[in-house]
Amino acid sequence: QVQLVESGGGLVQAGGSLRLSCAASGRTLSKYAMGWFRQAPGKEREFVIAIRWTAAYTGYTDYADSVKGRFTISGDYAKNTVYLQMNSLKPEDTAVYYCALTQRMTREVVQYDYWGQGTQVTVSS
Repeated sequence: QVQLVESGGGLVQAGGSLRLSCAASGRTLSKYAMGWFRQAPGKEREFVIAIRWTAAYTGYTDYADSVKGRFTISGDYAKNTVYLQMNSLKPEDTAVYYCALTQRMTREVVQYDYWGQGTQVTVSS
């Protein structure tokens, strides 16, 4: 029903920036939330950031403590596209980053209904 495609990953030096994009297609709902997760080798998939997604979006977001002050989520509702601006990147940010869609704001992996294929972010020291 819904397809999500991430892009924008790559290699960057510590302290640098990247912007990830997530494009959604198919039969999306009028009111839902989109989030970003990441997974490093040998580690569990972890919540990064999420945004409430409506035509009247007012800026409600949820940030993991590890990225507050460094990462910013935004989007274009009309285009069904969400962005993750990543600044002041650290080596520990290295992971595969996934975009996901859920009915409501949540940090729980199991409550997300659709997932993208992921995009690799590598931060060198």
